[in-house]
Amino acid sequence: MAQNEYEIKKQICEIGKRIYDRNMVAANDGNISVKLNDNEFLCTPTGVSKGFMTPEYICKVDQEGNVISANKGFRPSSEIKMHMRIYKKRPDVGSVVHAHPTFATAFAIAGIPLTQPIMPEAVISLGCVPIAPYGTPSTTEIPDAVEPYLEHFDQVLLESHGALTWGQDLMTAYYKMESVEFYAELLYKARALGGPKEFDEKTVQRLYEIRRQMGLPGRHPADLCLNKGEANCHNCGVCNSGSQGSGVSEDLVSEITKKVLASLGR
Repeated sequence: MAQNEYEIKKQICEIGKRIYDRNMVAANDGNISVKLNDNEFLCTPTGVSKGFMTPEYICKVDQEGNVISANKGFRPSSEIKMHMRIYKKRPDVGSVVHAHPTFATAFAIAGIPLTQPIMPEAVISLGCVPIAPYGTPSTTEIPDAVEPYLEHFDQVLLESHGALTWGQDLMTAYYKMESVEFYAELLYKARALGGPKEFDEKTVQRLYEIRRQMGLPGRHPADLCLNKGEANCHNCGVCNSGSQGSGVSEDLVSEITKKVLASLGR
């Protein structure tokens, strides 16, 4: 049974509280949207903390970001433009989440994409997380910077800004944000310990095949690498000739495969 608008508004508020409680936003940062149909979208308002919203805060806009309805004192986030660009270019997307999770945003500020294949779950669910070039918030610069990545990814870092994720529904988009931040935190800590031990290309390709067999929705480098063979490859770095990998054994790959499938309930 489809959710009604009020239920979706409550879910947006719940996710807003989760990203606030998980230190993914500070003060009034971040924004969330959900697609109702081709011309109606619910979104969080500007100038409010995502941790303290109630359903009456939520605004409704059309496909151009123009207000359809909003209670007095509330108006859509000025960054709704990047949400609308994603919905326009990706008809399969039902929700978009923007936040400033600390580890992922630190990588975005440092200009370092999350391309190192270091754990099975991240390889299967994300593949990797490229960085969209810097754009001025509230302008069309960010949508323009993000657009080239929409065909091949369901998440990007925003240079010197934060992270942006999208999916077929709100929970999927939110879980992508959790996964991006967890991946970034682990990569940061592994680097502090001397550097992560990366999977080699054969291991990554086997994990990609698991993803294809599971039929997971969304876009992923397992289906098409954005920069195949290029120096700026975002396919976890493994199709870049400079990547050496770690020589993971067949037995370890088999064990990883079993654990990943078990953790995903397959």
